[in-house]
Amino acid sequence: MRRIFSGVQPTGNLHLGNYLGAIRNWVTLQAEYECIYCVVDMHAITAAQDPAELRASTREVAASLLAAGVDAKTGILFNQSQVSAHAELAWIFNCIARLGWLNRMTQFKEKAGKHRENASVGLYVYPNLMAADILAYKATHVPVGEDQKQHLELCRDIAQAFNSQYGVDCFPLVEPLILGEATRVMSLRDGTEKMSKSDPSDHARINLTDPPDLIARKIRRARTDPDPLPGTPDGLATRPEAANLVGIFAALCDASVADVCRRFEGAQFSTFKEALTELAIAELAPITAEMQRLMDDLAYVESVLQDGAERARSLARPVTREVQEIVGFLAA
Repeated sequence: MRRIFSGVQPTGNLHLGNYLGAIRNWVTLQAEYECIYCVVDMHAITAAQDPAELRASTREVAASLLAAGVDAKTGILFNQSQVSAHAELAWIFNCIARLGWLNRMTQFKEKAGKHRENASVGLYVYPNLMAADILAYKATHVPVGEDQKQHLELCRDIAQAFNSQYGVDCFPLVEPLILGEATRVMSLRDGTEKMSKSDPSDHARINLTDPPDLIARKIRRARTDPDPLPGTPDGLATRPEAANLVGIFAALCDASVADVCRRFEGAQFSTFKEALTELAIAELAPITAEMQRLMDDLAYVESVLQDGAERARSLARPVTREVQEIVGFLAA
């Protein structure tokens, strides 16, 4: 059995980078794998959150996933805090993982910055909770971006260390799935920075909630350079903004960057942006409309999450019991 687990944080509007880098792949993978998708609200509180906003964002992200095509009937969609196995296994993994492993995690260093001593312990052990998310279901594969690959390697280390310490063959060594032309979509204002929900400029990203006229305006104002488009990808090597827009076009139409370069060789960006706008609106407008419909029926969205949590608990419960038995806990 091939089982996928993946999660997304409920921290504001999902954007084009989330869609092309993860969500669209999640939808495609449903045809090949048993899929468990999670809104990771426990991860979200490693940074301060307004409780009301967190609840609203959890519902909104769930609606976005459903609107994009995540099938909560054949797969599972739930929010993390509803399944206690994540927290229980995370504590056990805190006792398996080593400080040296966590000290090498570059994402903690980036997020904590110069204020490391004031960072929460939760942020520091975030990768252990991520391992618990995955291993609670004995997932075999995880679709990840390059920035999460290190955390997945730690998950493998934890699984291997647990199996070795207790002389068991309990957890699989999960494999990464890195998919698609645009696994890293960059900011529309700076092609060297990743598209982000935290960017202060809303024009740096295309949100899944943006109406067509706003998508058109953001693409029209996206930073480029004065040169025409090259005929090969090599011509984009020193042109980050150009490379970003070409990569977005390639991902949206399921083509290679090389194909897009050949198609638009010698074109000015004014022409290319018109084509990109038309393509982006065609892809995103139906998702935005369906998302709005779901946001008008939050009772349904919550029922999906509750049903998903119940099914997730049924999968995680025997794994948790097995682990408790292995480490020597008395049965409940």
